[in-house]
Amino acid sequence: MTTTVAAKPPLWVRGDTNAFFGFGVNVLVNVLTLTALCIGVIKMPASDVFGVILPALGIALVAGNVYYTFLARRLAAKEGRSDVTALPYGPSVPHMFIVIFVIMLPIYLNTGNPVQAWTAGIAWAFIIGVIVLIGAFVGPYIRKYTPRAALLGTLAGISITFISMNPAGNMWNYAWIALPVLGLLLIGLLTDVKLPFNFPIGLAALLVGSAIGWAGGAMSVPDVTSAARDIAFAFPHLKFDLLVDGLRDMAPLLATAIPLGVYNFTEAMTNVESAATAGDRYNLRSVLLADGAGAVIGSCLGSPFPPAVYVGHPGWKAAGGRTGYSMATGVVIALLCFFGLFGLLGAIFPTAAIVPILLYIGLLIGAQAFQATPRAHAAAVVAALIPNIASWATGQMDNALAAAGTTAAEVGTDALAGAGVVYDGLKTLGEGAILAGLVLGAIVAFIIDKRFWHAAVFAGSGAVLSFIGLIHAEKVQWNADGQVTLGYLFLAVVCVVFALGKPTPRVPDKDEQESFEGNSFTEAPEGGVPTPRKEEPAVS
Repeated sequence: MTTTVAAKPPLWVRGDTNAFFGFGVNVLVNVLTLTALCIGVIKMPASDVFGVILPALGIALVAGNVYYTFLARRLAAKEGRSDVTALPYGPSVPHMFIVIFVIMLPIYLNTGNPVQAWTAGIAWAFIIGVIVLIGAFVGPYIRKYTPRAALLGTLAGISITFISMNPAGNMWNYAWIALPVLGLLLIGLLTDVKLPFNFPIGLAALLVGSAIGWAGGAMSVPDVTSAARDIAFAFPHLKFDLLVDGLRDMAPLLATAIPLGVYNFTEAMTNVESAATAGDRYNLRSVLLADGAGAVIGSCLGSPFPPAVYVGHPGWKAAGGRTGYSMATGVVIALLCFFGLFGLLGAIFPTAAIVPILLYIGLLIGAQAFQATPRAHAAAVVAALIPNIASWATGQMDNALAAAGTTAAEVGTDALAGAGVVYDGLKTLGEGAILAGLVLGAIVAFIIDKRFWHAAVFAGSGAVLSFIGLIHAEKVQWNADGQVTLGYLFLAVVCVVFALGKPTPRVPDKDEQESFEGNSFTEAPEGGVPTPRKEEPAVS
């Protein structure tokens, strides 16, 4: 059945300019980072990075962003609205570091062959895509019955730690560049103050930061000249030979690909929930199919970096972005990839002038997790945050120890504990952090609502997931961590005991009912039965 409305949404509005410069800079930073990792860490030839990997990524990004623009315009036309914002889409940041340091670097160090490391990364990205495609048929059911506090809380955990903390650290290395940029972004995006002539605040912030950086001597003209020599056009082509080579030794890749694939579709679930909270209800299956297809297409063309829907939809919506900014970002980033311009851009724009936008996104998503959930569920949001904080903290410990030429195992648990470092427990808590956060947040939310049967189900799910190693374990295997599994089982028993007492479920107060009426709010009304979320019909 076709829905007819009076008018089509505009292709571009003024707010798209703000969102384009903000989101485009976000993706720009990430592509610059993965380029540096390939060349600096894996020692890949620049010709392969600029001639194969970036063009392959460019194809995946332009296709994905055009698709999400189509979804947004379809939703806007269906609902007769002009304020629908497209989902942001780019290379997945956590996967970017994982494929480099967990998959490709060990192979490179063992073999000294960057091409062999590259083929393993391509195969890994392909497996991730297949798992996300499978998740497209499972994820909607998980989202339907999971409390919003768990979904948004674990998303906030990712945003605060992995999206915001490293940029914040880089900012304070060059605070004299970054803080004025951050101030401009906060004023322009969190208030109703406008620049003269409605000049885009994202572009203004980038220009001001770059001017301060160049005036202060943080940038170098010879670096720009050198980078300009590397500009050359390259268009992607199929790399099935590399993919097949990588898949020949697939078994070791599954240990990280399976949990990371689950991570991908869980993160997409939380991002779709975040968009629904902001008023844009997208069909989760359509999103997951696109994310999975993007990873598969990119890997077939030679990219080991799976793309994904980004954290931050509410931020771009608040900045005035609608449907045009997404397609413009995909097209511009793809052109930069095809022409090998990322080296030049990295030499022109100071990193400290770019990364404050990531901190802004972290602020928005962290705030949304509390603002868009019932006040009574604040503890559940915090519970969902904690595994991500643990994962980030142990990653920092591991990196510091590696820089000192040692590891946690060599230092010893007792020595670390003697220094006040609870390493082993934090590492266990942080394994599979996004999925673990979702489970813990849901358990706490259901306990708060006195829906103990639901809490018991999620506790049982935690037992199963920890038993097979998808959460709280280093790798996928049977009986991955028996003690954690036993803990979840005991927790399920506790919940069942209280459920047998037939408690009266918590009834949302008047403010909650008014605040969440019409939203995709799944907390139980009187009687304890959750209301399934509404979403767009799937794309056929």
